[in-house]
Order: sequence, then structure tokens, then C-alpha cells
Amino acid sequence: MAFSKGDKITWNTPQGETHGEVVDKRVKEFEFDGQKFKASSDEPYYIVKSEKSGSEAAHKESALTKK
Repeated sequence: MAFSKGDKITWNTPQGETHGEVVDKRVKEFEFDGQKFKASSDEPYYIVKSEKSGSEAAHKESALTKK
């Protein structure tokens, strides 16, 4: 399942389920918040923004669920 910018999504965190939206899709290796991620066309990562905190994070496609 592919997501698009602005899609409303959910993902799990240690604090429970988090709601937010897709900000960007990455398909090449990138650095985010001091960490390196090995994204590819087959395994994209998404930059997501939390509705509650406004914080952004990078997650694999498999970790996200469309609302």
C-alpha cells in the first residue's frame, strides 16, 4: 500500500497509537533527525507528522496504516 502526501495515517509508538499525516515519501538513503535510513523504491520510508505533538518521524511503509 502506498501513501501520498497529506494522507491521514496511524502508527504505533511506546505510548500507544499515534495519529497524523504523511509529509513526504523517501525512496533513497537519507538522514533524518541524526539517523540514517536505507529507503528504496521497494521499501520506502515516510516522514510523518503527529497530530498531537506536531513532531515528525520517519517510518517504514509497513509500520503505517491509512485511516
